Amino acid sequence: MMTFQHRHASHCESGVMAALVTHAGLPLSEPMAFGLASALSFAYIPLVKVGGFPLVAYRALPHAITKGLRGALSLRMAVETFRSVGQGAARLDALVAQGQLVALQTSAFWLPYFPEDLRFHFNVHNLIVFGREGDDFLISDPVFEETVRCPKADLTKARFAKGLMAPKGRIYYTQSAVQAPHWEKIIPAAIRKTCRTMLAPVFFAGVKGIRSLARAIEKLDAEQAPRFLGHMVRMQEEIGTGGGGFRFIYAAFLQEAAQLLQLPILETKADELVTIGDEWREIALAAAMMIRGRQPMEPKRIATLLRAQADREEAFFRSLRALV
Repeated sequence: MMTFQHRHASHCESGVMAALVTHAGLPLSEPMAFGLASALSFAYIPLVKVGGFPLVAYRALPHAITKGLRGALSLRMAVETFRSVGQGAARLDALVAQGQLVALQTSAFWLPYFPEDLRFHFNVHNLIVFGREGDDFLISDPVFEETVRCPKADLTKARFAKGLMAPKGRIYYTQSAVQAPHWEKIIPAAIRKTCRTMLAPVFFAGVKGIRSLARAIEKLDAEQAPRFLGHMVRMQEEIGTGGGGFRFIYAAFLQEAAQLLQLPILETKADELVTIGDEWREIALAAAMMIRGRQPMEPKRIATLLRAQADREEAFFRSLRALV
């Protein structure tokens, strides 16, 4: 069995990519993986439905971290999907037998090591297979503190779940050692890309997306408001790492970047972003209190808080862009 160091992470895709790159020879933290991939974002897309409600996302779409980090670090990686369950299962068996560290896209609902109350139909949960004993695969799931086991039949079911963003047996793995990059080149480029995303001139993305969400919320009536706000809170605090959580990860990236670039002002910007992340959590708390009846249901108040948040983020990313 290969020597592999399991690491607990805040978010599955950034945690998996950091672990893959580290195993391939370049020590990489989860925040650095997230930041180099320019994964921080915001999107409000009414045409895309999640559970019957518009998509509200606080990071780039699934696979964007993998794709972004491949580009930033010039990684040689293989990404494979399969039309048949048999082919996908056989391919994983073969790679693990060769001693290859393999990352998978799965549905969290069908993974038996997840507690039952945490299982839901989420088809873009990432994990790593680092070995096999008998019929059990040995798994490094970054959202768990320790490694876990999963029977082949269950893992296969999770890999070929149906529905939105169906995994189709997706696997990905590095194909060569990873060398240290020119940090002074790739970090500023990644920061500029994130700023472009957050300041994009389109109604559904970045700070304009936050304002679009505010407009939608202030139009809600008393019957619509609890369910819509409940959806917003769930997308922020339960799906993946959550709105505030992704801001905290990016703040940690800026702290590392400050050291690598010898640019102390980025430490100050990191502190600012932590405060912004805290404010996202305050918005979620206010909405939750309304949903539970502990405060009056006031959608317009949530809309006002969101607009203030959009103003803060716009000022933050404009000043960050000016620094790099």
